[in-house]
Order: sequence, then structure tokens, then C-alpha cells
Amino acid sequence: MTRLVRPDAVLVQAVIAGALSFAHLHDLAEAAGQRGWKAWAYPVSVDLLLVAAWHRLRTLRDAGEPSCSAWAWFAVALVASLGANVATAGLLDLGDVPDWLRILVAGWPALAFLGGTLLVHRPTPPSEPDPEPAPAPLPVVERATEPGVQVASAPALPTPAPVAAPAVTAPPALVAHAQKIAADHRTRTGSDIDTETLRARLGVPYPLAEAIAAQLA
Repeated sequence: MTRLVRPDAVLVQAVIAGALSFAHLHDLAEAAGQRGWKAWAYPVSVDLLLVAAWHRLRTLRDAGEPSCSAWAWFAVALVASLGANVATAGLLDLGDVPDWLRILVAGWPALAFLGGTLLVHRPTPPSEPDPEPAPAPLPVVERATEPGVQVASAPALPTPAPVAAPAVTAPPALVAHAQKIAADHRTRTGSDIDTETLRARLGVPYPLAEAIAAQLA
């Protein structure tokens, strides 16, 4: 039973507060020179901007985006509503409204239109495109073999035989010159000349020096 009374009491309280605020805004607009339907349109404009700013504020907060602009317009509408309530409480002579208040009331429609437009048409960041799904792998089809049928394996490729390096041949004139160098070395040292010394004396590559040394042996 208590759960049914509390929502009804809150609803009644909201209706009373809205009606009083609506009437105060109407009286202030009418005192500022707005007659007829114009005076009734002002409280509607203020309340709609207040609701729109609160709705935008909650949307931005849920999305995790900055909500400074929504807070600013909510504060503007709240100040307009509270200002009308305070002004009509006997602090302001409604029979002699100051000029600055007439200017504010006359400029409110343009301000409310700007705020509502910015709240409704605020650009939202573009959403990132969904990633393309990865292509599904192709199924591997195994070929079934009949019983008794052997699958021939691919023939093995022949292994190429190693290629023997070409034999190094020394020119006869170079061999004769090497014989003289070897005889001179034997006379001076009493031993045969080695391949490294022969290569250094002749100034030839090592394979050619080996071939000449083999002919001198």
C-alpha cells in the first residue's frame, strides 16, 4: 500500500510545482509586455528547453561524452524558471517592469531557439565500421581409396652427382722456372722447397702452386 502512495504523492507534487512555475512565467511575460497567447508560450518554451537539456545531458553522460553544453543550457532554462518564481514573489513591481527585464523577455525566444537547435542537432562522432569477417578456411577433402588399391607415390627426383673440380695444369715454362727455384732452394738450405714458399716465389695462386709442386716431386 505504501508503494502506491509514494508515486502518487510525487506525481501530485510535480504537477503543483509545474503549474506554479508555469503561472509565474506567464505573469512575468505578461507584465513585460507580452499579451495574449504570447504570454502563455513563454512558460512552455522555458519548460521544453529545460526538459530537452536534461534529456541530452543524460544521453551524453551514458555515452561517456562531454556534457558541458547540455549543462549550460540546462542552467539557462533553470535560471529563467527560478528567476520568474522569485520575481513574482513580491520582489518586483509587475506594474512597472524595468527595461532590462523587458529586453530579456523579448530576447528569450531567439535564445531558446538557439539552445534547442544546438541540443537536438549536436554532431555525434562517426561510428567505426564493423571489421570484415575473416574468410572461412577451405575444407580439406581426403580422397578415399578403394580396398586393395595402392596409391602410387611420386617418383623421387634423381640426386645430381657432385661435379669434380677441373684439374689445374701448369705451363711447361712455369714448371721449368719452378725447378730452378727449387734447385736453388735445395742448394742454400739443403731441403726441398715447400708449397707455400714456392707459391710466394712464383707469385701464383695456391692451387697452381700445388700442381707445380706435384710435378717437382
